[in-house]
Amino acid sequence: MTAQSDWTALLLRWFDANRRDLPWREARPRNPYHVWVSEIMLQQTRTETVKDYFRRWMDQFPTLEALARAPEEQVLRAWQGLGYYSRARNLHKAARQVMVEYGGEMPREARTLESLPGIGAYTAGAIASMAFGQKVPAVDGNLLRVLARLYGVDQDIASTAGKKTLTRLAEAAIPADRPGDFNEALMDLGANVCIPKVPRCDQCPLRDTCQAFQENRTDQLPVKRPKAPQKEFAAACGLLVREGKFLLHKRPGKGMLASMWEFPMVLGKAETEARQGLETLLQTRAGEYLWEHKHVFTHQIWYMKAYILEGGTVPEGEYGFFSPEEWEQIPLAGPHAKLAAFLKKGVDSKERV
Repeated sequence: MTAQSDWTALLLRWFDANRRDLPWREARPRNPYHVWVSEIMLQQTRTETVKDYFRRWMDQFPTLEALARAPEEQVLRAWQGLGYYSRARNLHKAARQVMVEYGGEMPREARTLESLPGIGAYTAGAIASMAFGQKVPAVDGNLLRVLARLYGVDQDIASTAGKKTLTRLAEAAIPADRPGDFNEALMDLGANVCIPKVPRCDQCPLRDTCQAFQENRTDQLPVKRPKAPQKEFAAACGLLVREGKFLLHKRPGKGMLASMWEFPMVLGKAETEARQGLETLLQTRAGEYLWEHKHVFTHQIWYMKAYILEGGTVPEGEYGFFSPEEWEQIPLAGPHAKLAAFLKKGVDSKERV
């Protein structure tokens, strides 16, 4: 389980010639706030999607202080569509904590960074190495995959033991003079060359030192246990309209899509169960559905249908009527933002006629 010692130099030469042009890499020296925001956005989200979100975010919150001073609803609204909204809430909380405890200056050490909300070992390593030159790896899926193939590691990369093995290898290889570039190089190599299913070994600068390539095992490595199947739900959404305004519900402050607004919705194992639950919730009858959508989360799939309601009663809790224009001012849960866009398009079409 060894690779030639000069692979780090090969990797960095490749990176110097092939590094991705990304908006959060533009500042030199690297801006720790930019590194932090981009790394949080990149969790569970494609790089191409993040580019525009990052630019818009920096237009609204150009500094850590600006983020800390912003109201939570504005922050969630800016995040709308990225999903996993706890990331945005933690960014906001951590920015306020940095203002209070560190005078607005991001901590430089990875261990201190990990004490902030939403910053785990990977993000702490990314910030510490890229922004502050700390000799610490940023252990993400790309690093685990690349090093598992490079060193021929047969352990499950999602297991504690596998991560420890690969982290030790990264710690031994990371150069003191370019730790941030080393981490970004592994990210870029994993994103564009050493990809999950069919790696582009003909483009890889490390193939002559790669144990998986030499042994023709790139289709077998890395070892990763299969994910549990996603749970599937029918989701019945209610369209209750009064004086041109639609009834919306603010989700609880904890859990999935916390504090986001949605059209009244009930989940069920089957469409009939969800629809009947919606009718019970709003004390009404659901008419025809006029919109349907399949929304895929990491652990769940929602098969959504939006029903026209024949009257109804507003339940207790955080409910309110909002016009399509007012939807622009509140954070809508991702799948419900799609429903809102559909409805808004219909309203706009009627207004033009």
